Formats: sequence, C-alpha cells, structure tokens
Amino acid sequence: MAVSPSTAAIQAMSAVELTAAIRTRELSAREALEAHLEQIDAVNPAINAVVTLDPEGARTLAKAADERTAASDGEDLPPLHGLPMTHKDTHNTQGMRTTQGSALLRDFVPDADDLVIARLKAAGVVTTGKSNVPEFAAGSHTFNELFGTTTNPFAPDRSAGGSSGGAAAALAARIQSVSDGSDMGGSLRIPASFCNVVGFRPSTGTVSTWPASDAHSWLATSGPMARDVADVALMLTAIAGPDRRRPRGPSLAPEVFAGSLERDLRGLRVAWTPDFGLGIPVEPEVLSVLEAQLAVFEDLGAHVERACPDLSEADRVFRTVRALDFVGSLGALVAEHGEAIKPEVRWNVEQGLALTGQDVADTAAARTRLHLAVQEFFGRYDVLLAPTAQVLPFEASRRWPERINSTALETYLDWMRSACVISATGLPALSMPAGFSSAGLPVGLQMVMNHGEDFELLQVAHAFEQATGYARQAPPAP
Repeated sequence: MAVSPSTAAIQAMSAVELTAAIRTRELSAREALEAHLEQIDAVNPAINAVVTLDPEGARTLAKAADERTAASDGEDLPPLHGLPMTHKDTHNTQGMRTTQGSALLRDFVPDADDLVIARLKAAGVVTTGKSNVPEFAAGSHTFNELFGTTTNPFAPDRSAGGSSGGAAAALAARIQSVSDGSDMGGSLRIPASFCNVVGFRPSTGTVSTWPASDAHSWLATSGPMARDVADVALMLTAIAGPDRRRPRGPSLAPEVFAGSLERDLRGLRVAWTPDFGLGIPVEPEVLSVLEAQLAVFEDLGAHVERACPDLSEADRVFRTVRALDFVGSLGALVAEHGEAIKPEVRWNVEQGLALTGQDVADTAAARTRLHLAVQEFFGRYDVLLAPTAQVLPFEASRRWPERINSTALETYLDWMRSACVISATGLPALSMPAGFSSAGLPVGLQMVMNHGEDFELLQVAHAFEQATGYARQAPPAP
C-alpha cells in the first residue's frame, strides 16, 4: 500500500505535483487540505497573510472532491481538482466575507462569485478563505485598519508588497501553491518580487474580469501567482479565456497554456533597461542583483543589449486611466464616506474628478503613440528585461517609500513606476525570482513581451527559472 507524503512534503509540492497526486490517489484532497490548514496555523501569526478562514466549509469541499476522485478514472477531473487555496480579498467569493481591506465592508458577504473565482471553483479548487490586501487594493504595500499589515516571510519586519501581498506571502510561506491576484499598477508583480514568487500580469483581455463598472476598462486585470512558472501556466488553463460580457477582441484560449514550456533561447533578442529610459530611480543593490542575471540569458544563447521602448507617454496614460477607473469604481463610496477611506484612495479619486475632456482626449492620443512605440521596439527585440520593483522590501511600518536614492517621491504611486509604466502598455509582464540582496531579501526580474505572447513569455521565464533555481529557495522557518 502506498504511503502518503508527509505534511511538510505536501506543503512543498507544486500545484502540478499536488493535483497529479490527488488525481492518481497517491494523496487525498483532505490530506492536502489539512496540510494547508496546518501551515496557516504555523506561519500566519507571523505574517498575517490569511484574514478569513472557513476550515469546516473547506473540509466539506475536500470530502466531495475525494468522492469525485473515487468515482473517476482520473482523466475527467478538472485541472485544479482538490487544490486548497485562499483567494484575494478583493475578489468576491459567494457566501464568504469579502472586505477589500475596508472596515466599511467588514461584514459584506457576496451572493455571487467574481468570474475568476467561479472559474477556479469550476476547475476544482477547495476554497479555504481570503488573503489580505491594502484598502481597496490601492498601493503596493498590504496594510489596512481592519486586519493590519501583511509582512514578508523572508523578513517579517518588511513589506510583502501589494496589493496581492497576502497572496504572495501565502505562497512564499508554503501555505498554498497557487494564488489568484489582480494587477493595475503592479499588484501581481511587486509582491511577487518582494516574496520570491512568480507574478504574471496577462495581456489585456487574456483573463476576463467580471463584474466591472466599465465593461470596456482595460488597465486592471486578474492573473495568477505561483512558486514556479509551470504552476502559473496550469492556473491559466483554468482562468484564461473570453467572457461575452466583456467586449474584447480575440483572446488566448486556455488550452494554449497547456503546451510545453521548454524553449531554446538561442538567438532570442533581449533588451535590458535599468531605468525604463525615463530615469526612474532604482536602488543600487536591486540593479546589482539583476544585472548579474544578464549573463544567464547570454549563456542560454540569447543576444542581450541595453535598450528600451519609448515609454515617455506611459506615465500620462497610466495615471489618467487609473484616476478615471478610481472615479468609476470608488467615486460614489468616497463621496459618501470621505474620511473613513484612506487618503491615498481619496487622492486618486480627486485626480480623476479634476480631469477635463481635453485631458481624456490627450490621453487617448498618448496611448496610441505609446502603442506605436512599443510595436516599433518589438520589431527589433523579443523580450524586455527590467527591474520589477525599484526598492528592496522596506520596513512594514511605513505606508510607502518616500525617497529612492536621492530622489524624493511625491505620491504613493511614484515608487511603483517600474510596474506602472508597463501596465500602461497592456503587454504581458511577469516578475521572476532573480536573486537576493546581501541581507537575504528577494529581488524580482520583470520580463515583458509583445501583445498575445503570454505563453512565449512563460517559456522564456521557465528557461531562466531552470537555469538559476532562485524560485526554489524557501524563506526561513518562522
């Protein structure tokens, strides 16, 4: 009779390994769940990643998953069958408290799932709870007055990033193998960089989102996080694809992400930029770690040059569209509750309300120029490499960094520009574990490819992952 893996072994498994073991009955969904819950008990007091938990409801789901396994030959089971996971607290989860990190929503229980949650459930996940976020997902440091601050498993006095900070910390701490997240200005990528995991922002339209106050909105997107690239691809087989409520052009089918991740990088044209051609300040140690990784691509046969698309319009596009989106989604709430909402959210809504028709028209023209500049660049290069975050994980007690090197930062968005300017392009982008600072803090490398090349980007990231092994390094025990 086969012996089930130990609890520690289960916690270390990837989603690919875990779902395969459940499908072949080497492991039960209930065993996977108990290992998940045990790790929450062990590490969550130190990092505060999981803020809502329903263990009994999860046990009911795991039992049903095992019954389905017993009645199946394994081939007809969904791709994430039996996989335990918490969900980002900005994603509505039917019957489970969803607060968006706001005291105003402390008792809100949705009566329907967001599309990404519905797809994950259809793919077989065992929902266990919710992961922490900054209030209304504003900013890339996870803290709020309702649940407090999520901290970094690699250094519990440091930020885990945000807004998918609870999700990234849960991954790094071996609570779960995949997480759902979302990204407007780096909310999948920056916490991934801070926590030594993979955070993938898909091309515009690859992962549909619903509900939405504006069905035509494009700047924010849902996406996957995981400890390795193969798990990101597996999760995309469940959540990618169009939805008829979103009037988008052709998008990638989920089946695309089931292909082989193996790729020969010989001849790949790689561009590296330390400052995005805009003089964006980045801490010297971040650049030192990342520049050492360029040799990895050269060793794999790629041609690496210093170059960058013209991103001079990106700040305008990002900040205007973000401000308009904040008015659409949060304007009424800010008008009604004012001081009960954190100042960064109120400021962003005010920025949107101050825009003129001419501002909007000018931004549309700027977005067109940005798109043309990006297409010109990708006529010459295949991949853009850049810093994911401009800073190392900072002290968790701070709201956001106010200075980088000698540059003073005026707003809570300024330290996130490394991610925001890429968001403005709508391109697929990910953060890949790429090494550690002298103090052992993770550093992420941002990789970007052209529209629709989401799977090709995962292949490039997988090659880097296999050559370096940084993603396999776990944080110290709490």
